[in-house]
Amino acid sequence: MSIDSKTVNQYINRFASLIEEKRVREYSGDLKIGVDLGTANIVLAVLDEENEPVAGSLYPASVVKDGLVVDYIGAVEIVRELKKQTEELLGSPLTHAATAVPPGTFGKNKQAMANVVEAADMEVRHMIDEPTAAAAALGVADGAIVDIGGGTTGISILKEGEVIHTADEPTGGTHMTLTYAGHHRIPFAEADKRKRDPKRQDEVFPIIQPVMEKMAAITKRLIGDYHVDQLYLVGGASCFDGAERIFEKETGIETIKPAHPLLITPLGIALHDG
Repeated sequence: MSIDSKTVNQYINRFASLIEEKRVREYSGDLKIGVDLGTANIVLAVLDEENEPVAGSLYPASVVKDGLVVDYIGAVEIVRELKKQTEELLGSPLTHAATAVPPGTFGKNKQAMANVVEAADMEVRHMIDEPTAAAAALGVADGAIVDIGGGTTGISILKEGEVIHTADEPTGGTHMTLTYAGHHRIPFAEADKRKRDPKRQDEVFPIIQPVMEKMAAITKRLIGDYHVDQLYLVGGASCFDGAERIFEKETGIETIKPAHPLLITPLGIALHDG
């Protein structure tokens, strides 16, 4: 059964508007906080007891690569700044949070993600893998979440609300940027800026399309013999118009891309704070 796309998109759009307008929605009771340490962006999400978005903040960053913290001090500073900004909006401190990692992240690499959040003075009360967090935000009980981040493509397959398989491979938005930079022979930073510009999508997408097709092929292979009726695309690198068509064509599976794919996983992380 597919999700109620209209309701889900309204939910995500409410969170997006809070970030864009830098405002707080009135709330009562305890708060739930999620910190998404992504390869291209770090996002902080705040929900109320009813799981409604209250506030949020976002910062483009390159302190995490392929699920590994490569600039610990930089990551902590960004999380601290997002925390400070959000606390000023809320008028109250944020003392705890949940966070997430790509599937298959274990040991010291997993602990490093938690350490970043705790170094920013928030107790980590829960850690979850990123696609599973996205599934919670979308209300997906059956199907596959495909989380296309800056460094990796992760997948979680769910059946009757239970995660039955997770996998992750190092291909993501960074590879799109490298392809675009190589095509135009421009610096990575300039290529990344152009890639993120919605007004340039029609020009950028044909160049990075082979990378998207590779991601779809990876997804098909990771699904293997599991029976999946729907794919749900999340993560910043899936924002391009037409991404869902490529995945549907390659996998033969109905593919749904909700609004603001970048913001879905942070919402799902916050849902697990408690």
